[in-house]
Parts: sequence; structure tokens; C-alpha cells
Amino acid sequence: MAVKSIQYKQHTFDISYEIVNPSAKVDLIVLHGWGSNKGLMKQSFGSYMDGFRHIYIDLPGFGNSTCSTELTTADVARIVELLMIHMNAQKDIILGHSFGGKVALLLEPKILVLVASAGIYQEKPLKVKAKIALFKILKIFGLSKFRSLFVADDAKQLSEYMYQTFKNVVNEDFSDEFAKYEGRALLFWGKEDTATPLSAAEKIDGLMKSSRLEVYEGDHYFFMNHAQEISKIIEEEFLQSIGH
Repeated sequence: MAVKSIQYKQHTFDISYEIVNPSAKVDLIVLHGWGSNKGLMKQSFGSYMDGFRHIYIDLPGFGNSTCSTELTTADVARIVELLMIHMNAQKDIILGHSFGGKVALLLEPKILVLVASAGIYQEKPLKVKAKIALFKILKIFGLSKFRSLFVADDAKQLSEYMYQTFKNVVNEDFSDEFAKYEGRALLFWGKEDTATPLSAAEKIDGLMKSSRLEVYEGDHYFFMNHAQEISKIIEEEFLQSIGH
């Protein structure tokens, strides 16, 4: 594991990363989802695709990486890009799970691998909308100390910076960004995913110019049980791309 200090918008971010197969010539950047870390991704994919140099990154505020200000997805993508420049990494293949999928998309790699990616806005249930409305009223009366009763489970343990970041990124709709992407995309999804449902995958697949959707048994973390099959498809796609 290594740490690199990245300067961005007058803040310093200590970004933790790990490299597997350091002498390989083709770069595979792997980005985890919200609330996760590089260790989970390495555990899943680190034993496969040995023809690629794997770079596993803890996104700002997760794992062993720091975050000292609120960010947007575009900010996170720029910080990852600055880290890649530091290590002379190419945008050959970028794999992103969930929130990491949106970051991967903005980096515009040659081959984009979306694993249960976020980015398609999901309408909130009425119960959630009611909770948000009530919290806003309490905030007006200076009762925001009750925040923990209202925020999503994903946000409860977050620092103030990361809570603001969560609010910035959770409702983004990346439909236009998916449609603009010019490279080749591989979409991998779990049938029982409730965080980023299969309907979102089908919408993304329809928006993209050149994509392939593969569906597996499992939930939002289905890839942990199917990493070998996913890895094989990524390798095949890369070999095909060389031939074009």
C-alpha cells in the first residue's frame, strides 16, 4: 500500500492506493463504491487479469484516504486523474462499482467497466420524501442536532465533509454523461440489486453508443462471487479492442 498527497482546490488529499502486477503494460484502474474501499475490490479481482497492472484506489474520505472538504463526483474524478498522472497511469480500462462507476465514466477510459453503477436517478419513496421535509422544518427551528434520525444509513457515520459530499452525489443523474461516452462499455449487474436496480442497467445500456450488459445472480455486491467470469470478459474485450 502507498499514499500520495494530491493538491486540489487548495486542499491536500492523502490518497491511498495499491498496485498489483506492477510490471504489466496495460493499466486497469479499479474504483470502489460508496462506503467501501480498495481492499474489497482487490479481494475480488486481484487474483485475475494478470496481464494488466491493477491500480486499486481508496477514493477521498474512504479506506485510508483523507478528505478535508466537500466534493462532487467531478471533483473526485479529477483527484483520481491527478493521482494517475503522478503514477503515469493510462486510461486503458477503468472499472467502477456503484459510485465508482460514475467516477470511472467521467475519466473517459478506452474501456469502461460499470459494475452495478450509480448514475440513474431513482425516485425516492414517499416515506423518504416525508422524512426529508420534516428534517428541513426542524433545521429552520435550529433542531438539526436530530440529523442522525433522518439521514440514510449510508450517511450516518460520515464526517460533515463526507455528509455534504454524500448529499452532492446521491441524487445526480448522469444520463447525459452515459449518452456522451464514446468508448466501449461493459455493464455487469446483479439481478437482485436494490441499490442500483436492473432497470437502471437497462437504461444505461440503451443510452450508450457501444455497450454490452451481462446479468448475474446476486445483489449490489454480486461481483464478489462472479469476479472470475467478469475478469474473463474484460480480458476478451481488451484483446478485441487491440484488433480494431
